[in-house]
Amino acid sequence: RHLGLDENCNYLLFFGLIREYKGLDTLLQAWEKVRRDGLKLIVAGEFYESKEKYEPQLNRLGDSVILHDRFIADEEVKYYFSAVDALVLPYKTATQSGVTQIAYNFFLPMIVTEVGGLPEIVPDDKVGYVCPPTVDGVADAIESLYKDDNLQRFRTNIISERKRFSWSAMCDKITEVLHMS
Repeated sequence: RHLGLDENCNYLLFFGLIREYKGLDTLLQAWEKVRRDGLKLIVAGEFYESKEKYEPQLNRLGDSVILHDRFIADEEVKYYFSAVDALVLPYKTATQSGVTQIAYNFFLPMIVTEVGGLPEIVPDDKVGYVCPPTVDGVADAIESLYKDDNLQRFRTNIISERKRFSWSAMCDKITEVLHMS
């Protein structure tokens, strides 16, 4: 309700600063292939490059894409991650992404591309999908997300998978290293 979203729709989220390497153009091209009634994409983040290059795609996609092109303050993050079915990170290059940790906190399945350390953070077909950093790769992952019970299965798996990133797990690793020396 806080975001003014239609409760009868499903939503996917692209979140964070919008930069070339994050692949929003790839996602928008994929969205042209998979969009349908009752499914919308939220793009939430501040443009750190020319917004104009995205405008033709955004115009074609119309109201199937909800654009919140501004900095999203910490106190607003919860609204976005609570309102969607999954996070989509169609990165072209990456080392890692802090946004994945936010998704884990909200038990939110993810679609990430097989670049950098993202596949290590998001085990494929366990808490989401790891796909090629291509239009077809992202489109196929989005389609698969809504088949069978995949969303619920991923949410259930996140319960145990997110423990890898807890303070307790970190302390255990530090203790393990200390005992090795």
